[in-house]
Amino acid sequence: MVFEINVAETWIIRNYREKVNGSMMSDMEMVLKYGTGSTVPLRLDPPELIGAYGRPRQAALDDPAAAVAAALVDPLDFPPLKMAIAPGDRIALALADGLPCAAQLVAGVVASLLEAGAKPEEITVLQACQESNTGWPDPRCQLPASVRRRVSLVTHDPTQRDELGYLAASAAGEPIYVNRVLWDADVVLPIGCLRLESHLDYGGAFGGLFPTFSDQATQQRFRAAGNYRSAKRRQLRLREADEAGWWLGVSLAIQVVPGPGDSILHVLAGNSGAIYQRGRRLCREAWYYRSPRRASLVVAGIEGAAACQTWENVGRALAAAMNLVEDEGAIAICSDLAAAPGTALLKITQAESRDLAYRQIRRERSPDAPTAYQLLRALEKNKVYLLSRLADEVVENLGIAPVENVRQIRRLADCHSTCAVIWNAQYVMTGGEGDGASDLQQAAGSATGIGREDQ
Repeated sequence: MVFEINVAETWIIRNYREKVNGSMMSDMEMVLKYGTGSTVPLRLDPPELIGAYGRPRQAALDDPAAAVAAALVDPLDFPPLKMAIAPGDRIALALADGLPCAAQLVAGVVASLLEAGAKPEEITVLQACQESNTGWPDPRCQLPASVRRRVSLVTHDPTQRDELGYLAASAAGEPIYVNRVLWDADVVLPIGCLRLESHLDYGGAFGGLFPTFSDQATQQRFRAAGNYRSAKRRQLRLREADEAGWWLGVSLAIQVVPGPGDSILHVLAGNSGAIYQRGRRLCREAWYYRSPRRASLVVAGIEGAAACQTWENVGRALAAAMNLVEDEGAIAICSDLAAAPGTALLKITQAESRDLAYRQIRRERSPDAPTAYQLLRALEKNKVYLLSRLADEVVENLGIAPVENVRQIRRLADCHSTCAVIWNAQYVMTGGEGDGASDLQQAAGSATGIGREDQ
């Protein structure tokens, strides 16, 4: 184990006696959701509660299929869908990794394509590598059986070079390879999920398309830790993704603003630049929060089904919490995570020191590299707790204190003077003055030609 768990602090959360005197009971009970239907009731005095974040004012869409069909009737800065396709066009629907309500969206898009004159056998649904889609159903599952049999489904494998096509060289001289489904298509229609610019794995307007459907070497280059440490390198990666979208001739795109858990708040379709501009604003309205000050404890929940319970989302939750927690404070992540740590996270367990772990992570380009980097940053100044389905030993070897049940989270809150709570922490970004996110946000904006006028 790289970092010692503070035994005394762990003992406190397991043995601290709950307050039973009525005059000592908290005045406010707050219920944090995580997983599918699991909750953590927290009793907090209003002066102790710094803020509660991650509950958008907008209601989630009742019918994403109908919403995407409506968006395609009148796209933003683009003609109706029926004018964008011609008879015989081969159409590729490229689904971003982690896309919520994917089956409903595919059903709505395919129905719109058929109404516009396309035939089912001309449509191919392309999804990210199977490892990334564990827990997601077949995205065609809501199509009528007669249509589903004729719509193709392809799972991208970045290691198979014969399934890739060369597009061009980027401005930086890097080769741009994409899945042959995209390379051969007459119409590429990406369906992406918007995220805030300050997320470590933010990919810009075409982040759901590239490097998601590129070759393994490109994906590994995008995961390099230097991209997260340097705003300049991050900007180069964003520009490369934009170039890939341009070379593919993507003119019509679909983007969704995610909602709590597995839901969607908004569906946008149209010119990629136009939907990026509007979607970026809607995403910030839903998921960006400013806090008046930091708290000694931040409790963050990851809501959603099995496909949302990933180490990638743990990394995003840590990023949200780090902008709220005091130095030497504590972060508690509540999840139903059951996936074993990946290659980069295992480097932490094998390293003899944090500095050595950092050096090894910088060279690591596995899918969990962003999370490993984020975890190391969090452990530099904070205590990290994790409620999950993993064995205690697995969690402890990462330098994280395992939490067995929600009662321990409540006892941990009793031990801290101030607390902040984050729902849906995988989507949230928080900050205040000097929150340290502005450099990354400016890099993202400059890479896409978009300023910070809405800050």
